[in-house]
Amino acid sequence: MTTSTTINHPNFGAIDRDRVIIFDTTLRDGEQSPGFSMNLDEKLRMAEALAELGVDVIEAGFPIASQGDFESVRHIAETVKGPVIAGLARSGREDILRAAEAVKPAERKRIHTFISTSPLHMKYKLRMEPEAVLEAVTRSVALARDFTDDVEWSAEDGSRTDADFLCRCVEAAIKAGATTINIPDTVGYAVPEDIERIFTMLRERVPGADGVIFSTHCHNDLGLAVANTLAAVRAGVRQIECTINGIGERAGNAALEEVVMAIRTRPDAAPYRNGIETTRILRTSKLLSTITGFDVQPNKAIVGRNAFAHESGIHQDGVLKNAATYEIMTPESVGWQKTSLVMGKHSGRAAFRDKLRALGYGDVGDNALNDAFRRFKDLADRKKLVYDEDIAALFDETVVRDHLRIRFVSLEVWAGSKSKPRAILELEVDGETRSAEAHGDGPVDATFNAIHAIFPHEAELRLFTVGAVTEGTDAQARCGVRLEESGKLVDGQGADTDTIVAAARAYIHALNKLLVKRARTEPVALTA
Repeated sequence: MTTSTTINHPNFGAIDRDRVIIFDTTLRDGEQSPGFSMNLDEKLRMAEALAELGVDVIEAGFPIASQGDFESVRHIAETVKGPVIAGLARSGREDILRAAEAVKPAERKRIHTFISTSPLHMKYKLRMEPEAVLEAVTRSVALARDFTDDVEWSAEDGSRTDADFLCRCVEAAIKAGATTINIPDTVGYAVPEDIERIFTMLRERVPGADGVIFSTHCHNDLGLAVANTLAAVRAGVRQIECTINGIGERAGNAALEEVVMAIRTRPDAAPYRNGIETTRILRTSKLLSTITGFDVQPNKAIVGRNAFAHESGIHQDGVLKNAATYEIMTPESVGWQKTSLVMGKHSGRAAFRDKLRALGYGDVGDNALNDAFRRFKDLADRKKLVYDEDIAALFDETVVRDHLRIRFVSLEVWAGSKSKPRAILELEVDGETRSAEAHGDGPVDATFNAIHAIFPHEAELRLFTVGAVTEGTDAQARCGVRLEESGKLVDGQGADTDTIVAAARAYIHALNKLLVKRARTEPVALTA
């Protein structure tokens, strides 16, 4: 096992052995989750937020999956500066050529190629003999090296792969030119002891292992993704593959915010460094929730709204005396604000811009600022008190949905115990204003029927949720809508002081996402 204090990498130079590379796959593995698809503008905004967060590598997508995926990776490579931009590819020639073309404009680029190595996957998924898989490893890595010095190779279902064969595959990938070796726990089967044993074995047995960076990519099927990731780092892994809010296929991936804050909070147990600006974690988490329409659960570690809340009298007493009695990190360290009530209907544009900066949005363009400020004024007229959470919800909805085919214009609703609920709705569809009147079993049902009348579709409503952004009877409602069409799931979100308007916005958001998903070609056998 190596005793050197640094390791050389084509995109990072000499890396200290205590430095951990953060590889974010929110835009690739995360986006593969049912209902989580994003359009080009949403992906670009998310990629920029990840760069501001300080991630080292952004896996921007799977370029061969569809023209839309290719264009997303290409645009991110052209516009997002700082992180390495990676494109995923299977071992086939066309996959690798497509990925190479997509990441070509990036100032720092990577091709990430993978193939299954477990007996189960080779027999039933690939229908390939082990020797053929070994040849594909060499061939794919060597081809990728023709386009970039930074090549990552992954052994899909690596945690269930025979140890001797895994060693042979890793050795072949290193000899062919791979600079990062990733062993994913693709189906979330491993426990921490398994992960630590696998990486220790590889680093001890494989020739050339001391000259590459080992990477871990853990899924959360047994709720062990973060624990397994930290076990991998203990075993010498120096790249962590993770996602914001832990999103991803099935039960998701290791959550970036949990791994990063575990390392920061427990330097005695995890004496490692990374480049994440932790005060931007909450902002990035909320942006993703707005884009995808999926809120994190209230008790989610780090970014859940209850993560720093204390209701028990004993806990409250302790926190008032010394916050460290029940808080192992400060709320401010991950982006929560101590004070939030500072804006009202008399606040001006300059104060509003400063507030957006304080909330982590940076310099906002004039068009986005004007639209958001107008909505802020409308909100301030309806609410006595405007909180930071209100402004964040308002701004995210204004900016993230700036390029939609269907837009909300107005809604009037009549409801009560003595009359049949009725809704008159006005939408803008592809630039054309349309209106409809509809009845329903309740005001929400009538509104959804009006949307269907304006924009007919076959999608079925699978879930409808209502929550509050802040407290009080004048709080903004945050509604969620899940639609399903031909097996495709999409989730939408909307916020407004009027719950019915929030519901309409959520349904329209989901419809817009469905239109994006209709145009996509789903990737074949894509995991890793």
